Amino acid sequence: MEAEIIISLLTLIALETVLGIDNVIFISILANKLPVNQQKKARRIGLILAGVMRLGLLLLISQIMKLDQDLFTVFETGISGKDLILILGGLFLLYKSTAEIYHKMEGEDGDVTKNMIVTSFGQVIFQILLMDLVFSIDSIITAVGMVKEVWVMYVAVIVTVIIMLFAAEPISNFVNKHPAFKILALSFLLLIGFSLIVEGFGKEIPKGYIYFAMAFSLLVDIIQMKTTKKSEPVHLHEHYKEEEQHLDKDVL
Repeated sequence: MEAEIIISLLTLIALETVLGIDNVIFISILANKLPVNQQKKARRIGLILAGVMRLGLLLLISQIMKLDQDLFTVFETGISGKDLILILGGLFLLYKSTAEIYHKMEGEDGDVTKNMIVTSFGQVIFQILLMDLVFSIDSIITAVGMVKEVWVMYVAVIVTVIIMLFAAEPISNFVNKHPAFKILALSFLLLIGFSLIVEGFGKEIPKGYIYFAMAFSLLVDIIQMKTTKKSEPVHLHEHYKEEEQHLDKDVL
């Protein structure tokens, strides 16, 4: 069990980090609209707010997950408050990951940031707060789908935010250089979403099967990356993009 907990923690941190790149890029783009002397402060506040938002949602969802009394019955299966959260969360992950994969392959660059107007520091923080809420929902649902121990979820969220504070640029550059990892991470969300729906209907998939599928897929991707002749990476369309997507060298 200890080995499984460690594996789940490391896997969750890695997945949250890759999926959190979009959040960091969005914060950076909004901060870049401010005067230079305010950009560093806005980025820090944005990332800290992202962590606080995730911890708050995690606390709320962990309380709801304790509601085991059946609310209604579907196909002779009792559905409790916990089951309802799992089913709705699974459906959300299926929708979000499918929509993201479609957008990244066939969407329009910068469709979120293109018409975004910012005139003050307060507006930047408010917009970051709203977008952090969107990012936090799928982040926490992913955590719930991967691990059972609440403390593991808290540790993963805190460590991920710390990583984003100090290593956002190199991680972003790596993911942009190898976009297959981002699509693979979104594919993992499909798997996690499906497992949540199944668990909500009372049929739990052992987490070991999920970890094995993810690890095997990642291994194949790494082998492919190492053995295939290098070429220009596929261009993915991003919601959060300026004319030239980049993160400032001074991320903090």
